Amino acid sequence: MVKRPFSPTIRARLTLWYLAVLGLILLLFTGFLYLQLRRDLFSQVDTALELAATQAQEIIVVEDGLYTLQSATNNQDLTRRLKEEYSISLLNGRSELLAQLTNDPEIPVLPPDEAGSFTFTREPDMWRVYNLPITLPGSNETGWLQVSQELEPVADTLGTFGQQILWGLPLALLLAGIGGFFLAGRALRPIDRMTQTAQAISGQDLSQRIQHQGPADEIGRLAQTFDAMLDRLEAAFRREQQFTGDAAHELRTPLTALKGQLEVTLSRQRSAEAYQTTLETMAQQVERLIHLSSSLLYLSRLEQDQQQFATETIQVADFFNALLDQIRPLAQEKSININTDLPPDLQFCGQMDLLIRLFLNLLDNAIKYTPTGGSITLKAAKEGQNIHTTLHNSGQPIPPEHLPHLFDRFYRAETDRSRRDVGNQSGTGLGLAIAQEIAKIHHGRINVASEPELGTTFTVILPETAV
Repeated sequence: MVKRPFSPTIRARLTLWYLAVLGLILLLFTGFLYLQLRRDLFSQVDTALELAATQAQEIIVVEDGLYTLQSATNNQDLTRRLKEEYSISLLNGRSELLAQLTNDPEIPVLPPDEAGSFTFTREPDMWRVYNLPITLPGSNETGWLQVSQELEPVADTLGTFGQQILWGLPLALLLAGIGGFFLAGRALRPIDRMTQTAQAISGQDLSQRIQHQGPADEIGRLAQTFDAMLDRLEAAFRREQQFTGDAAHELRTPLTALKGQLEVTLSRQRSAEAYQTTLETMAQQVERLIHLSSSLLYLSRLEQDQQQFATETIQVADFFNALLDQIRPLAQEKSININTDLPPDLQFCGQMDLLIRLFLNLLDNAIKYTPTGGSITLKAAKEGQNIHTTLHNSGQPIPPEHLPHLFDRFYRAETDRSRRDVGNQSGTGLGLAIAQEIAKIHHGRINVASEPELGTTFTVILPETAV
C-alpha cells in the first residue's frame, strides 16, 4: 500500500487561511492605530510646546545688559509651571545661550536650524524640542526660544499600547482560530456525511442518501446534487440489472428451443423430411438470435458514440416518400391504406442512417399492429424550432398502464406477449428503445398516445436545425 504524504484537512486549511487573513487585517489595523495614537500624542506635545514658547516670551527680562528668564511679581506662577514642565533656553542669532529656565541644567542646547518641532534622544530619555524665532527685547537682534519637554509620558503611553497589542493580537487570533475551526467543521459537516455515504455505497446497496436539511448554500447544493446523482446512478444500475436479466432471458429462450429441438431430433432416427423441418425451425431461432444480438450491439454503440456522427439537412417530404416506398409492399399485403400530409418546405437536421432506422422501426410497428384493412396516417408540421412528425395507426389501442414503459428495453405489453406471432413476426422488445435513443442523441424525443376506438399515435419531435 502506497503511503500518501500528509495533507491537512480542508477544515484545518480553511482555519489557517482565515487566521492568516484575520491576522494581517488586525496587524494593519493595530499598526494604523499605533501610528495614529503616536501622531496625536506628538501633536498634543507640539501644541503645548508652542503655547509654552509663547508664554515664555512674557518672562524675558534684561538686567544689567544680560538676558534672563525670571518672573515678575505677577508671573511667578507661570515661571514655576514652565520650569516644572519644560526646559526653556533663550538663544541669540548665533545660537549662543543667553538664558535658561530648567530643572535639568545638563540638557543640551541644539542649534536651531528652522522654526518648528523635532525630536532628539539623550540616553536614556527622548525629548521633543520646539524652536520659536523672536526679536530679543531691547534690540533688533533676532533670537530663538527653544522649549524642550521629556517624552517619557508619551513613551509610556505608546509602550503600554504596544504591549496591549502584543498580548491582545495573539489572544484574538487564538479565540478566532477556535471559533473558525468550530464553524468550519459545522459548515463542512455535510461533506463528512457525503464521505460516509459514499463509503457505505456498494453495488448491492445504492439507497444511501445525505438528506441535507441545512440552508441551500454551496454545500447544501452540493449535497442535493450528490443525492440527485445517486438517484440517477441507482436508476441506471437498476435499469442495467433489468436489462441484463431481460437480455439473458431473451437469449435463453431461443437457445433452449434449439437445445430441445436438437435433443429430440437426436433421440431417434428420423426421415430426411423431419430433419429438414427441424433445421428450418432451428434456422429461424438462429436468425432471431442474430437479430437480437445485432440490436443489442447497435443500442450499445448508440449510447457510447452519441456525439460521433455528422448531421445534415434533410427534406422531410423526400425523406418520408423514400421510406414509404420501402414499407408500402408490407402494407399492401394487409390492405392497409397509408395517408400522408408532408409539406414540401419542411426540413429537419440529423444523421440520415440513424433517422431511417428510427422511422422504419415506427412504420414497421404501425403495420405490424394495424389490422387488415386498417389505415396509417403520416403527418409533419413545424412547431416553433422543431418539426413534429406524427404516425397514427388504427390498430388496437395500447393499455394506459403500458404507455410509460413502451421505450424500455425488452418491454412488451402483455397483449403483445400473448400474441408473439402477429403477422408471423416476433419482436425483440428493442425497436422502440433504439428509436427513442436515436431521438435523444438528435436532441429530440418521441411521445406516444393511445385511445380506445381511435388507435395509437407516435409523435417524433426533432430540431429543424443543428443543436
